[in-house]
Amino acid sequence: MPSFTPDSALELLFAPELIPEDVKAQLGPDLHMRPLAKTDHSRSHLAVLSVLTTTPELSEDQYTQAFAALRSCTNTYFTLVIVSRATDTIVGVGSVFLEQKFTRGLGKVGHIEDIAVDKSMQGRKLGLRIIHALMGISERMGCYKTILNCSDDNVAFYKKCGFERKENEMAKYHNVASTASTTYVPINIPERLVHTPRL
Repeated sequence: MPSFTPDSALELLFAPELIPEDVKAQLGPDLHMRPLAKTDHSRSHLAVLSVLTTTPELSEDQYTQAFAALRSCTNTYFTLVIVSRATDTIVGVGSVFLEQKFTRGLGKVGHIEDIAVDKSMQGRKLGLRIIHALMGISERMGCYKTILNCSDDNVAFYKKCGFERKENEMAKYHNVASTASTTYVPINIPERLVHTPRL
């Protein structure tokens, strides 16, 4: 049985101090909440996400590249996980990413995504803890609001978390090939040339 890995031994996506201590204290002694780690591919991260949606298997290298891409966007992506201390595996996950606006005095909006809890842990209010932690991070990072999309079946749950129904979600899915079997290659966008008029 693998031993629990402390935060100090991991390369984390963001500073763990951003996670509200009062939320972590409500988990119980057998669980630990922390930022996503570079090595969480081996801790069942993708398996937990698969309870939410289709999650193709990624190689360790693909996972590491995706983690590096998220981490390179400073103060933008905040994915956190709940880890079982007994097995050192992930049993819950959620993300919030921050959108910089030109409106609202250059305000920021937090978007919550991908809340998933392992089936063996459902009923322990871990989804509620994840939502509260992500809302806390969003607020600490200066967002004037935090938003999310959910199915009609989950509206009552999110109302308990403090959200209110507002407007409608619209989606347009694009017919793009899966990138699960390819290597991540960043797109180089050339700098826009500035035209200097002759005087």
